[in-house]
Amino acid sequence: MSIKRAVAALSLLPLSSMALAEEPPLNVVATIGMIADVARNVGGECVAVEAMMGPGVDPHLYQASASDVAMLRSAEQILYSGYALEGQLGSVLENFAKRTPTLAVAPASIEEEALIASQGTYGVDPHLWMDVSLWAQTVPTLRDTLIEARPACTATIEANAERYATELLALHEWIKQSIASIPDEQRVLVTAHDAFSYFGRAYDIDVEGIQGISTATETGIADIRNMANSVVERNVPAVFVESTINPRTIQAVIDAAAQQGHEVVVGGELYSDAMGDEDTVDGTYMGMLYRNTEHIVEALGGTLAPLPEALNDWASEWQLDT
Repeated sequence: MSIKRAVAALSLLPLSSMALAEEPPLNVVATIGMIADVARNVGGECVAVEAMMGPGVDPHLYQASASDVAMLRSAEQILYSGYALEGQLGSVLENFAKRTPTLAVAPASIEEEALIASQGTYGVDPHLWMDVSLWAQTVPTLRDTLIEARPACTATIEANAERYATELLALHEWIKQSIASIPDEQRVLVTAHDAFSYFGRAYDIDVEGIQGISTATETGIADIRNMANSVVERNVPAVFVESTINPRTIQAVIDAAAQQGHEVVVGGELYSDAMGDEDTVDGTYMGMLYRNTEHIVEALGGTLAPLPEALNDWASEWQLDT
């Protein structure tokens, strides 16, 4: 949350809520940036949030370092996604849950009927943030969690949560309109791994991933060949690399399609399991979905919809065209 927006939010609150200044910000540690950013937006000046995993980090393969353990020890609240996304951190999080309030945000927020089942050890596809309307359901959960820890901040947190939820739902509608502009025959999203199923369901675009849901699985020659065949058959104009995955599998598909006489290009780099660089719009949850949509729509022959009025302040903050 920017200083300008934080000041604006505080100016709308009664003086009694300024009691928050008398208590230090809640020290929150989140595993992934997509949770950390929601917590920052909801908590505002009442929280100090650190994300364990930064840009380009794959949560499926992540292992806690000594500095991570020190960070968790200092936390007053630990937030993680759940549904085995942070698989290798599972035992570490379980141990800290015995001493520090620890919340699996996705299971606590999102109804089971909204989940997409997966093969293998996951059981549930954990990439729920790819559907903005689903990830918006984490807002009231985090609102209540942060208020419980900092009751003096109730008015501030409630106002932040209401504003942010409105922005998220406006972004959801913008993505839906933008994706709908892609011609039907070209509305297929080919990526390195299967992280976009919720995106595909929410925004009506076919999704094909070379690897499975977890990047820990190996990609074989048959996987490359089958994907190349699909790209050729569907006359796909562009495929996409991901910021957390080596692009070699996508390049292998491009080369295999070329051997069949079909030219396909890289449509851009998408954010799947991590956000972009800090202090950029791509380094925010809303920004990562905005940028993904921009790349997908432009590469597949669509046209971006105008941003809705509810996103004017956000767009102005990041100097985006509306």
